[in-house]
Amino acid sequence: MRIARVALFEVSLPLVHSFETSSHRKSSLQHILVQVTDADGRSGWGEIASPSDPFYTSETTDTAWLIANRYLVPAVLGATWEDPAELESTWSGIRGHEFTKAGFSAAAWDIHARSQGLSLAADLGGTRTEVVAGVSLGIEPSLDALLTQVETQVGAGYPRIKLKIAPGWDVEPVRVVRNHHPHLDLHVDANGAYPDSEEAAEVFRQLDEQSLTMIEQPYAPRDFPAHARLQRRIQTPVCLDESVVELADLRTMIELDAGRVLNIKVSRMGGLLAARRAHDLARDAGIPVWCGGMHEFGVGRAANVAISSLPNFTLPSDVSGSDKYYERDVIVPPVVAENGVVQVPDGPGIGYEVDIDWVRQNAVRTAELTV
Repeated sequence: MRIARVALFEVSLPLVHSFETSSHRKSSLQHILVQVTDADGRSGWGEIASPSDPFYTSETTDTAWLIANRYLVPAVLGATWEDPAELESTWSGIRGHEFTKAGFSAAAWDIHARSQGLSLAADLGGTRTEVVAGVSLGIEPSLDALLTQVETQVGAGYPRIKLKIAPGWDVEPVRVVRNHHPHLDLHVDANGAYPDSEEAAEVFRQLDEQSLTMIEQPYAPRDFPAHARLQRRIQTPVCLDESVVELADLRTMIELDAGRVLNIKVSRMGGLLAARRAHDLARDAGIPVWCGGMHEFGVGRAANVAISSLPNFTLPSDVSGSDKYYERDVIVPPVVAENGVVQVPDGPGIGYEVDIDWVRQNAVRTAELTV
């Protein structure tokens, strides 16, 4: 297979409901869609789901656009390859920029699966025909507003709710939700907002009493010792997200017992190949995994569904329906969750078609290069 054309589309879509984490609030998203086309005219799609601002990661939409155009496109354009791992090796010398790499990785896997007449899930080695989905809820202006959001998503059939927390918005919101939903699969995500202090440890001790499925990324990304100390003090499993970017990070997590659940984000880890390797390593260590999300458009969401079909994704993943985030997605049909379950597509590639007219209508900048 030879890549003859690469097109980039930076697309802006409004969110149905604004979303606030410990660092910022957002009401729309700008992601970059990657389209690779081979010499036979067959296309594959990926999504660079980097945030616009450097709060979750140092990457932004602007840095991704630069790295994609200056380094990734020249690496793949004209490249001849047989499997996605071979194509991914063309950018192995680039340090960091995992989100950018992930967009090209997904496009490579999509076109490869299509060329083989396989679904992306099957090409990755997935075994499930459906994936249980959870939803992530941001920090709301009031407890009543939070409860309204919880009720809406529970009513839509989602079996797991993740609550964003931050200093000052933690124990009480969780208690209120738990009191209203005593049997709900509930977990919290701090996005590394807490210092390694006795005051923070007391917050997590109180949260430990709320029968949570996990406490996700309480401390700073690189602070594995702090997470290990916390895990020794509480019964609730600590889940790491931002801490695990490379397989070496996962090995550190395992060695130190710094977490007992892993959030695998395809974007954070640099693509589907890296995500699959993390899945395998966690499986061998007895660590359950789930797929986290970055409010992806349908292209990235479809890739998340596919990777979530692997056997060790045993916890609900952030692959909720498109309508949770966007009035109109960039794929047709949109991703649909019925009673909290998303069917894994069995059609070629990601299993959806990109609405190219809608993409172009919402693109704020585009680039196209051919050999």
